Amino acid sequence: MGAAGGRVGFYVGLGLALASSAFIGSSFILKKKGLLRLCRRGRARAGQGGHAYLQEWLWWAGLLCMGVGEAANFAAYAFAPATLVTPLGALSVLVSAVLSSTFLNEQLNVHGKIGCLLSILGSTVMVIHAPQEEEVSSLESMAEKLKDPGFIVFAVCVLVSSLLLIFVAGPRYGQSNVLVYVLVCSAIGSLSVSCVKGLGIALKELFSGKPVLKEPLGWVLLVCLVICISVQINYLNKALDIFNTSVVTPVYYVLFTTSVMMCSAILFKEWQHMVLDNIIGTISGFLTIVSGIFLLHAFRDMPFTPDLLPLFLQPGRTDPRALWRSADRHQSCQHQPLLPSEDKSSQSAEEEEEEGE
Repeated sequence: MGAAGGRVGFYVGLGLALASSAFIGSSFILKKKGLLRLCRRGRARAGQGGHAYLQEWLWWAGLLCMGVGEAANFAAYAFAPATLVTPLGALSVLVSAVLSSTFLNEQLNVHGKIGCLLSILGSTVMVIHAPQEEEVSSLESMAEKLKDPGFIVFAVCVLVSSLLLIFVAGPRYGQSNVLVYVLVCSAIGSLSVSCVKGLGIALKELFSGKPVLKEPLGWVLLVCLVICISVQINYLNKALDIFNTSVVTPVYYVLFTTSVMMCSAILFKEWQHMVLDNIIGTISGFLTIVSGIFLLHAFRDMPFTPDLLPLFLQPGRTDPRALWRSADRHQSCQHQPLLPSEDKSSQSAEEEEEEGE
């Protein structure tokens, strides 16, 4: 029964994670559409500290869509390990990229399509080799995990670095560097996943009849989750308003996934129980996703014209005899003198010397 229940939980978590990716990927598009409408109206932009987007129904539709996606993500973390749910967020990059090219007229060239495919393949590999976290079945065991010195050091580093990014790096580089605001979202997001995991355990105990509402840890986790999500929404809006959606979404995915994997490894000690092939598979899958995200991001503005194709694939050059003739012409040039111009100039110089004598 235990193995069957674990398998059912795996598929439930997988389905919820897929639905979450679809909703979250769509929310980026709706929010961006709302922000663009405000920009055309001349209202104060979110990147400049304005909050006029609160009066835009498209932005609220995007927020609702993201809320549904986060709720599905919340439930997925309650049924499956974080290292299974988090990599599937790459599908939100795919959804966002495809919808951006359709509704926002943002370019998705061949490199972007290959990047989306690599992201899907890498996510599949990571799901297959996902590490199994330590069993945490109660709030008491979760409290013991949160008291671990390694996790406390990690949480302090996240908070200090986020404050430095917000108050020091933000005013200087926030308008020109996409990493500033996205790093804030990703770092705080790693803590929100821990809160989500704890609240998922609390809900399971509540449905089983335990007096969870009397436990202070559950309320502390709820307050921390609300604060973390508020910070993420605020700085994600700034990043989306300043930079292209096809830039913000993949960079946010890579940094957020890395932060969550580090937090889960420290909090739940996942990597201590993994065999070598699963470790290699997990790292390989993640690097494949990063490669796909890089292709999707780095070459987004590069036009892919037929001139970039090999000769035999270019239109009008599919005749093998024409290719052979052009190859023969190139080959005949190989038998010419290496430095004909220099030889001619030296020869003319010798003729001038003979005439002078």
